[in-house]
Amino acid sequence: MTDLGLKTVKVFADGANLEAMLELAGQPEIAGFTTNPTLMRQCGVSDYEGFARKLLEHITDRPISFEVFADEHGEMLRQARLIASWASNVYVKIPVTDTRGTSTAAVVRELSDSGVHLNVTALMTVPQVEVITSAVAGSPGAIISVFAGRVADTGRDPIPLMKAALETMAPYPELELLWASPREILNVRQADDIGVHIITVTHDLLKKLTLFGKDLDAFSLETVRMFHGDAATAGFFL
Repeated sequence: MTDLGLKTVKVFADGANLEAMLELAGQPEIAGFTTNPTLMRQCGVSDYEGFARKLLEHITDRPISFEVFADEHGEMLRQARLIASWASNVYVKIPVTDTRGTSTAAVVRELSDSGVHLNVTALMTVPQVEVITSAVAGSPGAIISVFAGRVADTGRDPIPLMKAALETMAPYPELELLWASPREILNVRQADDIGVHIITVTHDLLKKLTLFGKDLDAFSLETVRMFHGDAATAGFFL
């Protein structure tokens, strides 16, 4: 990765490919790591704790988030405490609600009060940010993950939401706002411009970071040459 010239936002790698994550651990520009059960399933992970512990053997100096997968609140608490015990750099991901839509704020508050580092995930509204901010205020450090990319998928501009989230969280310097599910590299610039603390970037998008600030005339010429070369390789004629 090249120097991206970012002012505030930190880039966290988002994925569940063990080899790729360990390779990225060698890049100081990657400030942390996140994963979730869906990504792990897609990558064929079958041993949840075994996968996590392999990562934690090598990633010791940056935060890494692992998510509970229980739906009952008492079991969320048990899983969260177990996950937190694996290493001091672990952040435990708690969904903003259970599958019935019931807020997990009480779970979040109990874990936060007991010193667990949290990453509260899947938020998409300002009221959710307000509730969770109150629940983790005074914590030893917590991340609030707002899924700006999914908000954008609905045809809504996520920027006003992210600005409002920053205002809500501003009195609590121990809290960090995370821009989740970015859809394009432009989102990295947008997050940085408004002062978001963290953005998660998938492995596919990380490859595009090499294009950051690329000269557009040069990029245009490369595109023209690509079209010409592909036509020649295909043997097209008229």
